Amino acid sequence: MTKPKLILFADPKRPNATEALRQFLGFASNKVEILANCLEGDCPVESLRKAEFAIVFGGDGTILEAARQLCETEVPVIGVNVGKLGFLAEFSLGELESLFGRIMIDRDLLLERRMVLRCRLRRKGLVIVDAKSVNDVVIAAGFPFNMIELQIEVGGQFLAGCIGDGVIVSTPTGSTAHNLSAGGPILAADLSAVVLTPICPHSLSFRPIVIDADGKVCIRALRANENTTLLLDGRLRQELCVGDEVVVEKHPGKFLVVHNPLRTQWDTLATKLKWAEKPRYSDEK
Repeated sequence: MTKPKLILFADPKRPNATEALRQFLGFASNKVEILANCLEGDCPVESLRKAEFAIVFGGDGTILEAARQLCETEVPVIGVNVGKLGFLAEFSLGELESLFGRIMIDRDLLLERRMVLRCRLRRKGLVIVDAKSVNDVVIAAGFPFNMIELQIEVGGQFLAGCIGDGVIVSTPTGSTAHNLSAGGPILAADLSAVVLTPICPHSLSFRPIVIDADGKVCIRALRANENTTLLLDGRLRQELCVGDEVVVEKHPGKFLVVHNPLRTQWDTLATKLKWAEKPRYSDEK
């Protein structure tokens, strides 16, 4: 019987991640073929394309980093949580080991296909940033923290002017991250849609809006601060200047996640974010 081909990712700065990786290697030594161990950085492209699964040991940040590398190969990601919240990392190490055979057999039944964003920053006609984002694209006001002014278009049509602390363009995957903290809605993970959420807008009526992911979003900086910044997944950072244009659209690749069959996405919301938790009444023990 052919052994499944795996690539492994782990955050070397997390002792728990390296220990979990070591334990898994002991468990899987005779069950799989390890094509690459990406503990220290980027994996070779040829290894990524040959793999059947990628197993990521870490928190959501580690999974997002792996997803950006994998979205053009459509290699499914199995996230093992060794961090704190681990919203994307659905498996514990024990669950991965106990469900390993089922995951290998029922691969297609357990897959969730999630959209990815492509973001380009244009300055004076030149593209100076062209990168992928799994969670969100954020424009943040930055020091000295005066309000900034942005002009937003969707599909070539003017949508709104935004005066405030910035704006978040979020995927469904990222809707439970910065978007949620800024008052945006939670989207089902498999939707093809994005959320535009203003950050502290100087308006009582500017509320988040959900749009079809096929609509290209263009954001122009009309007023900016000394350190106004473009952020992709909170990692890639680029200074934003007056006159810059940020273009956000759906990337053709997909982020494939292996879903834990022991729980639903709504279970994850309830258990990790305490979503829709009922009030604690005084007569309850």
